[in-house]
Amino acid sequence: MAKPLYRLQRFLRRTQLFLLFLGVAYIMAGSVLLLQRANLVVTQRGATSPPLSSLPSLPSPPWALGMPPVRVGGYGGRSSQIMSRGQGYQPGSLLDNRTGARWLMSRNLEIRHLRRRWFHSLMTEKDMSHVERSTPRRNVPQKGSYMGCFLDNSKERALRGSVSTDFRKMTSTMCQDTCSASGYQFAGLEYGSECYCGNHITSLRVRDEECNLDCKGEKGSPCGGVGRLSVFTVEDVLPGQRRYRNVRYRGCFREPDNSSSTSLVHVLQPNLTSQSCIEACINKEFPLAMLRSSDCFCGYATPDFTLHEPAEEEHCSQSNTTEASLPSTLQRFYQVYQTPVQDSRCTERKFLPEKSSSLVALSSFPGAGNTWVRHLIELATGYYTGSYYFDGTLYNRGFKGEKDYWKSGRTICVKTHESGRREIEMYDSVILLIRSPYRSLVAEFNRKCAGHLGYASDHHWKTKEWPEFVGSYASWWASHVLDWLRFGRRVLVVHFEELQTTLVPQLRSITSFLNTTVTEDRLLCAESNQDGHFKRSGVRQPTFDPFTPDMRGLIDGLIHAVDQALRDSNHTGLPLEYLPR
Repeated sequence: MAKPLYRLQRFLRRTQLFLLFLGVAYIMAGSVLLLQRANLVVTQRGATSPPLSSLPSLPSPPWALGMPPVRVGGYGGRSSQIMSRGQGYQPGSLLDNRTGARWLMSRNLEIRHLRRRWFHSLMTEKDMSHVERSTPRRNVPQKGSYMGCFLDNSKERALRGSVSTDFRKMTSTMCQDTCSASGYQFAGLEYGSECYCGNHITSLRVRDEECNLDCKGEKGSPCGGVGRLSVFTVEDVLPGQRRYRNVRYRGCFREPDNSSSTSLVHVLQPNLTSQSCIEACINKEFPLAMLRSSDCFCGYATPDFTLHEPAEEEHCSQSNTTEASLPSTLQRFYQVYQTPVQDSRCTERKFLPEKSSSLVALSSFPGAGNTWVRHLIELATGYYTGSYYFDGTLYNRGFKGEKDYWKSGRTICVKTHESGRREIEMYDSVILLIRSPYRSLVAEFNRKCAGHLGYASDHHWKTKEWPEFVGSYASWWASHVLDWLRFGRRVLVVHFEELQTTLVPQLRSITSFLNTTVTEDRLLCAESNQDGHFKRSGVRQPTFDPFTPDMRGLIDGLIHAVDQALRDSNHTGLPLEYLPR
């Protein structure tokens, strides 16, 4: 009898301890939930959400995350060939005794968590507008004069010049500086984040109270509203003293046979100079300024005047001497300048009107120019591009498709750097963007060290991080191409360097692959606006060659392997400049 009672007593003691443990765990879980809820309330009451500095714009290779490399059968059995070409390269212990291609592993679960964190950190537009309306306005000093609040919509813009966006840092001063540098007289802000420029206000003024949204980066400063534009004048500078960015000489071009089809605007000016002609065309909001002797013309590139076939400079120098004494054949050449005015024929973008049943990937190795190609595709088609990731920096700079779920079917194509078989087979077709591995590695290393628009310092190139980076990422460059060639269903190969030299034909091929009808004027407009607002300024390189002989041996072997795989798949090989000599 004593033995069963002893067992029962011991069981009850254990049960008490177990119940005590459950009670403590329940209290701790409740405390955590209360703290999270309190933090969410504080976030909603704040003026802005803190930036998520830890949110990545692209995945790192598995070996960079401390994960073991995964060995997968390569393209047509080439995995061992790829690494055998570069076996002599050993930057420390990272690549010691490793063979086989390294493959990018999927991070779907991590991306979902990151995307969920981002959405929880953002406020809905309804909540944001409520906060902004309830925030008392304060006087914020402005550089230019405030003109008032004006009507604006996508079909009839109040200011029809250039457009820029920053969903986190936009201020009236930033917008005015952007418009001033592009030669515009007025700067307008809408939705708290969009900046419009122009030299003429073409809509009606409304009550100032209707511009009820603050700037994202400057509380208390009017930044338009829903369909409302807060307009400022930029700082006045005397004609002839203005200095514009991005004015460049396009060359000497022959006047088209059908000059009326080019829609050139003739500007009469006394004492004509190239500077005065450029200023006149900027004031009239044209992207091209053309001089012919004592005449100034403004206009756009058109199918009859593409600016793709420049003439010898001597023709323009002769025609600009004494026009009356020259034969008529030498009086038909223009000196053409590209003004900083944005070509407005391709600036409007939107989501697809109907959800697409076909999922198209825009796939590339990091640093291959994926963001730039997205910018070109949006200009050429008029539709937003999406992303497998959620890069807040890109979204803040105007890539609105970045916020959309990548499988929504509302974007024309989806950016991805993934190369696992399961991820590849989720897409119906792919635009495979390839860039020289030397340039891609430099561009991606710049991004990792200094962001999308920055440059790595000489110190970064001299640390052990650079050789480890090359050792990890160079083989990823090759495996990325080989995987998509093997598992992709319908593949269009686009070379970054060919896109730079023959932009319009390449864009025509891309839009045809996307099954989108695009006018020639729109393609020429995309060419005119190709730089956009998301490009590193200049071509800044380290003061020394960062690639050692061992690095070049590894990379050159990978180039040969990828070139052969492209030819075996009935694609053209890599451009000659890729191949080692």
